[in-house]
Amino acid sequence: MPSYWEHEIDEVPYYRDGPLRAQPIAGEEAGEARTAAVVARTVDMIIAARNRSETIERAILSALTAPEVRHVIVVDDGSTDDTAERARQCNANSGRVIVERLRSNLGPSAARNVALRISTAPWVTLLDGDDYLLPGRIGALLSKADGWDFVADDLLQARGNQVGEQTLMPILFDWHFDPRPLSLEQFVLGNVSRRDAFRRELGFLKPLIRRPFLDRHQLRYDERLRLGEDYALYARALAAGARFLIVPAAGYVAVVRDDSISSRHSREDLERLRDSDVELLAKATLTASERRALKKHYASVDCRVQWLVVIEAVKARKYVRLLVAFCRSPKVSLFLMERLFEELVQRLRKAGRRAF
Repeated sequence: MPSYWEHEIDEVPYYRDGPLRAQPIAGEEAGEARTAAVVARTVDMIIAARNRSETIERAILSALTAPEVRHVIVVDDGSTDDTAERARQCNANSGRVIVERLRSNLGPSAARNVALRISTAPWVTLLDGDDYLLPGRIGALLSKADGWDFVADDLLQARGNQVGEQTLMPILFDWHFDPRPLSLEQFVLGNVSRRDAFRRELGFLKPLIRRPFLDRHQLRYDERLRLGEDYALYARALAAGARFLIVPAAGYVAVVRDDSISSRHSREDLERLRDSDVELLAKATLTASERRALKKHYASVDCRVQWLVVIEAVKARKYVRLLVAFCRSPKVSLFLMERLFEELVQRLRKAGRRAF
């Protein structure tokens, strides 16, 4: 086992068939069938967390309310606080919580892959360490899961400083709609950045995922990515033929925090996310419309990359780099001019407020 792990988990139970019987009686067959049906509808909840000591217990306890959850697998991604200790405290009465602590911060992709190696349930799903679930969500998703590899519900939004004191509202869709399949083209276009006050990309979804599909197609999180890792996994799964169903909000509460990973990122993080589209475009089986969608997503991420290039160039007074960024493409040039105009307006407003 790699030296950066502190292996601090109990033995993980594996569910295997018992010894064969020559002539099982009908009652035993029925009992075994019921047991198999129950096992087939169990879920391992994966929580990759870093410095979430204030919220990790709420997340774990909300997952444990679901009887379909076999294990809550918490991977502490090199926290500097007591996230792992607080997570272990949740295991006192349930015996269903597994805690693995990484000695250094490897990123959410690596942490989730550790959890996938531990997981034994036929379904897996994700929960961020600062989010939580409402009762009944997992059962509601499983009731829709027959014939699908991914089943995702809309997210409910809560502000970090107002949890429990506000009306939860869906982020992506209306409260009520007929469940609908999601194609690769629709998914990728649903992740093209919008200039909204709150980001609404489909990559934020936290679906139930059929574990055998991941194994059959050798799909895991790309550990080079610290941003957009869910987008990259879902896109690769859809390109491999995953059947992806979207249903109305069933109870995943996404808590909006100013210090979330998705709200702060480096230019390198964005470049790796952008370049993941290039790797997917190399697949020969993509349709023309899927390729157009991926190129559009690539361009939208590249605009954000070039904005950070401009900021770095101005700070370093390297104006040739600034010029190169502006000349990258007409779309990038327009995006950069809009952002510069917004920055100018904001500075003028601040100056005006100071004057009064």
